[in-house]
Amino acid sequence: METKLLERLWTELCRKYTEDHELVASLWNELKAAYTHPSRHYHSLKHVQAMTDLALQYKSELKDLDVLLFSIFYHDIVHQSSSKDNELRSAQLAKSRLRELGLDIAKTEKVYQQIIATKNHEAQGDPDCNFLLDFDLSVLAGTREEYQEYCAKVRKEYQIYPNFIYRKGRKKVLRHFLEQEAIFKTEVFYNLYEQDARFNLKQELAALS
Repeated sequence: METKLLERLWTELCRKYTEDHELVASLWNELKAAYTHPSRHYHSLKHVQAMTDLALQYKSELKDLDVLLFSIFYHDIVHQSSSKDNELRSAQLAKSRLRELGLDIAKTEKVYQQIIATKNHEAQGDPDCNFLLDFDLSVLAGTREEYQEYCAKVRKEYQIYPNFIYRKGRKKVLRHFLEQEAIFKTEVFYNLYEQDARFNLKQELAALS
């Protein structure tokens, strides 16, 4: 279901900037192929759909919905479990593709910077980017069942690593978030989800220790 919904959203978004329908379809097929690759368990079209749903829900809070949607579509287009530069490569690919679409330089650069920010998830001067970061991490505040499903999917994506290596890396990620003053960067998400997210992260960390 999310495939058809996302394709429609992508097409409507792109047609604001180009009349080249073949290009729009080609870029969608590239996105779909990336997010439906057999190695994708969490960073999939379902994740993109969840984020676009939030973007549309909070669109009145956003300065540039189009830019944010492009950032969502491209933020995980490159995701290899053995790589440490997925965000950079995703941002670079986004910049290249959005130039083809005819997006102006300023908007393209903003997409690039927003995607780069998803690497460390630290507060940004761009309010829209802070929403992007919060949409990306909203899963952390899920119910126990939702959070366990998320953890299982992430583990599958890193199944090339034995448990002792994965646990070490995962604990580092969890501590990174817990040591931040605020996991969620916008006031609305902080008030709604910060407590639940911290509870889930602490529970997972304790289970890994």
